[in-house]
Amino acid sequence: MPILTLKLSDNARIQSTQALAQGLTQLSADVLHKRADVTSVVFQRIAADGWWVGGEASDQVLMQLDMRITQGTNTEAEKAAFIAQAFDLLLRHFVDGQQLHATSYISVQELPASDWGYGGLTQQQRRELVQTL
Repeated sequence: MPILTLKLSDNARIQSTQALAQGLTQLSADVLHKRADVTSVVFQRIAADGWWVGGEASDQVLMQLDMRITQGTNTEAEKAAFIAQAFDLLLRHFVDGQQLHATSYISVQELPASDWGYGGLTQQQRRELVQTL
């Protein structure tokens, strides 16, 4: 049940946010083996005067993609592959000619199964329910 939060500077021009959300969902399923039906993708736009790198504003697109997953569900190699492929996927969705700033970040954040969930149940509770069936 991952959630992906994509922060973009407001100068970013994406061909289709729906296509990008679908691509990120599919990538998390293919590379990290996450269920697409419970994967959330959230887009946030950040104004130019709200994002600084090294104390300076940039004309290039700034991006930060954070993904939350349950701790211990993926290998280091899988997470590294996701980060590399997500970066390439994002580049393909920007309108031609836009440059992505070099300090654009992607993180895969692992949370203990007891610390998050959906539908009112933690991931740990969901595991325990499956084991008792």
